[in-house]
Amino acid sequence: QLQLVESGGGLVQPGGSLRLSCAASGFTLRDYVVTWLRQAPGKERERVSCITLRGAGRDYSDSVKDRFTISRDDTENTVYLQMNNLKPEDTATYYCAARGPSLPICTDKTTKTDYNYWGQGTQVTVSP
Repeated sequence: QLQLVESGGGLVQPGGSLRLSCAASGFTLRDYVVTWLRQAPGKERERVSCITLRGAGRDYSDSVKDRFTISRDDTENTVYLQMNNLKPEDTATYYCAARGPSLPICTDKTTKTDYNYWGQGTQVTVSP
């Protein structure tokens, strides 16, 4: 089955850290640009970070820059999102999405139809 599976979410106190994983099965993730997005209840979906092929390019939204780090391990067919100094406003469902292989650049699009694969999401809650 061709799919992306996110994991690593949970409940954490403000200032804490989590590492999210986005694992691909049934296809080779190294051929795809991977984006992390998030959506909080009642809010629009937000693009958080993106990593291009072989990690050559990475970008972050202003809201997470200097706190989140995206990386990929192509031997594990997985992309990670290390989240440090978490804030209550980071509370959301986090999704990873893969785009390519003929589109090897990051995009600012946030709809499922703009990606080849989209995970089921993992919940991150930041609360005292």
